[in-house]
Amino acid sequence: MREQIEAVQRMQDYIEEHLCEDISMAQLARASLFSPWYARRIFLEYVGISPAEYIRKLRLKESVLRLRDQGEKVTDVALECGFGSVDGYQRAFHKEYGCNPKTYSTSPRPLELYIPYGVKFKNMEKRDKEMSTARKVFVQVFDKPSRKVIIKRGVTATDYWTYCQEVGCDVWGILTSIRSIAGEPVCMWLPKEYILPGTSEYVQGVEVSADYDGEIPEGFEALDLPAAKYLMFQGEPFEEEDFEIAIGEIWDAEQKYDPSLIGYRWDDSNPRIQLEPVGKRGYIEFVAVKELI
Repeated sequence: MREQIEAVQRMQDYIEEHLCEDISMAQLARASLFSPWYARRIFLEYVGISPAEYIRKLRLKESVLRLRDQGEKVTDVALECGFGSVDGYQRAFHKEYGCNPKTYSTSPRPLELYIPYGVKFKNMEKRDKEMSTARKVFVQVFDKPSRKVIIKRGVTATDYWTYCQEVGCDVWGILTSIRSIAGEPVCMWLPKEYILPGTSEYVQGVEVSADYDGEIPEGFEALDLPAAKYLMFQGEPFEEEDFEIAIGEIWDAEQKYDPSLIGYRWDDSNPRIQLEPVGKRGYIEFVAVKELI
């Protein structure tokens, strides 16, 4: 089983590296180290969709972000994202999102983007190992402006895993489709004053400008957050399979850190913010602080 998971992960990695190029089943098979027939079979088994469908969904996601942020022409986006023709791209876009790309580029709205999850990490057993060497945690004062955050609440969730069990993991795709002032969605532990009866402390959301007047997806809501100072805790880069260890390092650093040493105290009136664990940049959290008087 482990050999199959590793093979599928190699195919996913190959697709990510060559997404906008021509990708054949023969190339994926070579990456997997299995025959094309067997490679396709185990990909479908562990990912839930065929390699071709997986590639199509990721190319469509890439095209959405280009149309939203870069204002590129539909024709250019279609060809640069690996679609064989503009007509084929437009049909695929409409089938996936219920609108055509030209309409979307003129008036972007929240869409349910496909978010890939590496099977190596989805099927990974929880481990108690530690990093082999002492690692640094960087701390920096960071100012966040007044803003809105569009969130979807859970029920009792206190972390990512329980949130996904309650709400599902598709929320991230919708949040990714909304242009964020921070450049990406966030996870938050809300202060008590922001938690409604029967809802969770932990939520997923996207920070947008204070004057945001765009569409709020069904089941989501917008909260107003004030300008605030934060301490940004950032760990060193890590191997993706070590994400739980990297998170634990930051949590340990936060518990031990004394903000009064730099003239601050913890601020429990603003949410604690978690960014998606990305190995190449290190794990990042923001903890609100106030200046000592």
